[in-house]
Amino acid sequence: MTEPTLSFAEALKFWFKLGCISFGGPAGQIAIMHRELVEQKRWISEKRFLHALNYCMLLPGPEAQQLATYIGWLLHRTRGGVAAGALFVLPSLLILIALSWVYVAFGNVPWVAGLLYGIKPAVAALVVQAVHRIGSKTLKKPATAPVLWAIAASSFIAIYAFAVPFPAIVLAAGLIGWLGARWAPGQFTGGSGHGAAKASYGPALIDDDTPTPAHARFSKIRLLQVLAVGALLWLLPMAALVATSGWHGTLAAMGWFFSKAALLTFGGAYAVLPYVYQGAVTQFGWLSGTQMIDGLALGETTPGPLIMVVAFVGFVGGWGKAVLGPDALFLGAALAATVVTWFTFLPSFIFILAGGPLVESTHGKLQFTAPLTAITAAVVGVIASLALFFIAHIAIRSGTSGIFPANIDWAALLLALAAGVALIRYKMGVIRVIVLCALAGWALRVLGWGG
Repeated sequence: MTEPTLSFAEALKFWFKLGCISFGGPAGQIAIMHRELVEQKRWISEKRFLHALNYCMLLPGPEAQQLATYIGWLLHRTRGGVAAGALFVLPSLLILIALSWVYVAFGNVPWVAGLLYGIKPAVAALVVQAVHRIGSKTLKKPATAPVLWAIAASSFIAIYAFAVPFPAIVLAAGLIGWLGARWAPGQFTGGSGHGAAKASYGPALIDDDTPTPAHARFSKIRLLQVLAVGALLWLLPMAALVATSGWHGTLAAMGWFFSKAALLTFGGAYAVLPYVYQGAVTQFGWLSGTQMIDGLALGETTPGPLIMVVAFVGFVGGWGKAVLGPDALFLGAALAATVVTWFTFLPSFIFILAGGPLVESTHGKLQFTAPLTAITAAVVGVIASLALFFIAHIAIRSGTSGIFPANIDWAALLLALAAGVALIRYKMGVIRVIVLCALAGWALRVLGWGG
């Protein structure tokens, strides 16, 4: 294959632009890349784009960021993949560090608190929308896929009623899917792919019949090299954190915890949020449940993958724990946000650069896709538990407890209902819904109606 007639500098400009405009969650981000790369710039054909996307869907991690990494890698080798993936994340990290500082420094200012009061119901509605979106793609009618529905219901009960760790749910679902591929394959053909190419937009730089470039072909030596470099990029920062703060120090604990979280993000950010909540709020106490919801709200308003909410978790945790001392709260918090982001996204780069040539050929084979389908069904139940938690959290007025009419925040519930209808029924954009809810929350607080 001849090298792509596309300069690395031109590609860099686009990847930076993408990182600044990638709003709307994975669906919106993938749509932006399709419009820009397939329809307009013609850097890659429709079929090759979908082929890359379906591979990324088999991996844990943010599929839109991985797709950008994959295409950058096809175009300009390893440096192209690293640049595309990093620039997809970097603008969001910088924006979230700034917003997180405003939050911890001025979050109690009345007008800021009013905006956040309105955003929280929107976040609850967004989680409900995620249940609807993923469930409608994964779960067929109960009569035709009872096993998937049973997995979804069981995962909901396990995590909500019994606080079963999210990794255990993922492993159990994957095992059921692996066994199901042998004994009941018809139950595990639920759709998680993006279909086939439906349009042609003319010749592309990487076209349907363009041979796989040499650097994208499988090689044992190259695989070992990438894995070795990836291991060093994990070990060296972790060793530095342990050396400076000890294994039980906040930064080292964050690095280890989010390394595990990065391997569990099947089904998108909403799927791993219960695990992050269990660890960051319940186990380590880096932030409160209310702050977690606020962080998700801020994450929804910034470009980049939604899993970037972990940067907020790191910032607030680093600020609260004063990881660099009380005289350097901002620097410590910014360092914590950067550490969390590094360990969260490093596996995604390794998956693409090392596993792309190896795993791509397995797409479409039931023995590989059945466990993913079962895990995605479990994810539906897990996200439903998260939605119920968020709704319960906004429903009870601050400073009260118990389910009594006087304690219920009816204004917040009505805002959540309106946001849900706007998102699911009328397909309104996420940013627009959040802005409208924020303004409504501010107005309610001004009028004294917000709980």
